[in-house]
Amino acid sequence: MDRNIIISGAAGNLGKSVVEKFKREGFKVIAVVEPDSEHELEEVVDDIYEVDVTDESAMLDFSKEISLQYGEINTIAMLVGGFAFGGFESTSQADVESMIKLNFFSAFNMVKYFLPSMKKANQGNFLFVGARPALQPIDGKDVVAYALSKGLVIQLADLVAQECRDLKVRSHVFVPSIIDTPQNREAMPDGDFEEWVSAYDIAEAMHYAATNKALRNMTFKLYGGV
Repeated sequence: MDRNIIISGAAGNLGKSVVEKFKREGFKVIAVVEPDSEHELEEVVDDIYEVDVTDESAMLDFSKEISLQYGEINTIAMLVGGFAFGGFESTSQADVESMIKLNFFSAFNMVKYFLPSMKKANQGNFLFVGARPALQPIDGKDVVAYALSKGLVIQLADLVAQECRDLKVRSHVFVPSIIDTPQNREAMPDGDFEEWVSAYDIAEAMHYAATNKALRNMTFKLYGGV
């Protein structure tokens, strides 16, 4: 199988670090970005697609195009996601639905349309992004919609692992605490930035998991010093 990777959310803060890491390590990088978004990825990736990964129909078309152009895919990093504050009393059903669409369906659609080809090839890696509030309820009480949506992502990863228990298709989850991004620094100006997790460290962990065949269905807790 070729050393290639699909990276959704490639234009984001984490996405750019993951693109840089896998490209530097010799992977063919297929970037997926939001339609009509402004980005500067053309010179650093091998191919780029504008796809709404939360749209089932758009993902079906994308998966068919990838199959024609690239055949088998080695690794898929699902980095599309969002964050929202809010406890139970301030969180509406619409808030939960919005987080689930952005965080969960963006990953679910990738699995739905690319898992069959990975199973057929008997090889591949799914790289999911969870969140500490989904694992530790004490951290999720003020970000209810976010925690619920990321909990679904972690459960999805477990279901993929179970589906592929007899195959060489791996499902890894990366669970950061606070990622050191300009947006997070602006939102939490009093935070201790030195204790946060860098996007580059997450990218390093993803590459390690994707290239180490001894690892299977791992959860990487990237909590830094927080």
